[in-house]
Amino acid sequence: MSGLGFELLPACLSPSAHGGYFLTALKALVASFLRPDTCVNSNFSRSSGVVLAVIFAAVSLLHWPLLRLPYFWDEAGYYIPAARDLLLTGSVIPHSTPSNAHPPLVMAYLAAWWKMVEYSPRVTRGAMVLVSAFVLLGVFRLARWVSNCEVAVAATACTALYPVFFAQSTMAHVDLAAAGLTIWGLDSYLGKRWRPAAWWFSLAVLAKETALLAPLALLAWEWVCPWAGRVLKSQLCFHERGRRLAVSLLTPVAVLSLWYGYHYWRTGYVFGNPDFFRYNVQATMNPLRIMLALGMRIWQALGYMHLWVLTLLMGWAMTRPAVCDGDIERRRIDLPVQFTFGVLILAYVAAMAVLGGAVLARYMLTVVPLVVILAVSTLQRRIRRWPVLIVLVCIAFGAALFLNPPYGFSPEDNLAYRDYIVMHEDAESFLEARYPSARVLTAWPASDEISRPYLGYVTHPLRVVRVEDFTAEEVIAAAQERGRFDVALIFSTKYEPVRSLLGHWHTWEKLKTRFFGFHRDLPPTIAAQLLGGRVVFSETSLGQWVAVIELEHVVDASLRRP
Repeated sequence: MSGLGFELLPACLSPSAHGGYFLTALKALVASFLRPDTCVNSNFSRSSGVVLAVIFAAVSLLHWPLLRLPYFWDEAGYYIPAARDLLLTGSVIPHSTPSNAHPPLVMAYLAAWWKMVEYSPRVTRGAMVLVSAFVLLGVFRLARWVSNCEVAVAATACTALYPVFFAQSTMAHVDLAAAGLTIWGLDSYLGKRWRPAAWWFSLAVLAKETALLAPLALLAWEWVCPWAGRVLKSQLCFHERGRRLAVSLLTPVAVLSLWYGYHYWRTGYVFGNPDFFRYNVQATMNPLRIMLALGMRIWQALGYMHLWVLTLLMGWAMTRPAVCDGDIERRRIDLPVQFTFGVLILAYVAAMAVLGGAVLARYMLTVVPLVVILAVSTLQRRIRRWPVLIVLVCIAFGAALFLNPPYGFSPEDNLAYRDYIVMHEDAESFLEARYPSARVLTAWPASDEISRPYLGYVTHPLRVVRVEDFTAEEVIAAAQERGRFDVALIFSTKYEPVRSLLGHWHTWEKLKTRFFGFHRDLPPTIAAQLLGGRVVFSETSLGQWVAVIELEHVVDASLRRP
């Protein structure tokens, strides 16, 4: 092994009998960039920049084909317009889109990159890859702190390949940044570094307001854990209560309050525009909806996108005794830390079952890495050939990137979002080339894609006649006013597999329609018949589709280029 340079590895990265080829390869990569003592003492902190560079290079390479893609869904609908408004006017309150009261940190970050380099999707996605690498560095540091370097390497690799994390790593959303800053705050909190903890948690709430859940949950646990420890007859408290701890966890509350005060002063409302507040808060306060959303959140935290492979392996490992290396039993994560992780997971599952009109998996990105760390640590402690299982998990995550689940899901949770973007690029390029002056009937977000060239789909804005979706009711209503538009750009606004796991269970479909905005879009041929036109362009890809319908009255040559 000496010829490969393994004599340079730090003690906790040296290949052992249980290390396996997978971790050996990862260790060799890490060791080629780190000094021998990097991972075992304080030099690790000084080498974080090198580790970040390594992770950034790896993540950039994995995401390279995705960096040129135009903006997708909520990116196009809110975050990019808001960041662009900040770039052009200096205002942290967007004016080209209704304000959702999201704090401005991520939008300011993107605007700064555009100012320094240029405005383009490639710059945006490269900037978000840097955020992703920063988050993964936080996962590595946290896992190393609570366990060891082998667990840290494996947990970081699993997190990076988890489909929701992977897909979000290039997307201009705020959730990944909020998750990463919260993880850095948790690392500081566990290390009793109160000032950095206050700093990271405050930055997290400036990325997204729901990041306040973490410090509030930790503060509540600090008061509950002595009582819980007495009941369970175990030491569960990680810290002794004190003023510095309380100040550290309450500082984000003050920071977020200042933002909301400023937002109210500028707009006249606190928690976003009335429609946003109604959709994400008022409309969710139904006991049946909360119970359904709770089940979905538990699934997203423990099983979604093949995460069940890792959690089932963890459950199986729990039935086995700990492995001993010589006479020493492998270390587990300390019980107080496990309870701290558990409190955060439960807090996010419960809160996100109540808040948020759309039950999006990206809202759970803060706690999924904690589940991964706990699971990987359990495998390392109890299974001698655990690296083989880590390889299996990574393969499962890789498969979920390309294979859509047998139930409805958001395309932004794996590479289905790329298929959506490519199909819309093709359809809208066709539309712009053939009907540059047409009035186009379509729904959001395509209405923004063809009316805002800076989103990357068209070179000049097209005139839009907007409908809510492509259900039979909406299409029939549009057909009664055919004179208002010339062509229709229709597409799948909801992903539904041809053969769903639940089939067409009528009760579940009614519940989804009532509480989660589910509907069925008409297929292009039926929509064309109702609109009195013909399909002149169509594409399909793994359950998604897009089509252009030309109405029969479109005969004016001025609508077409020579």
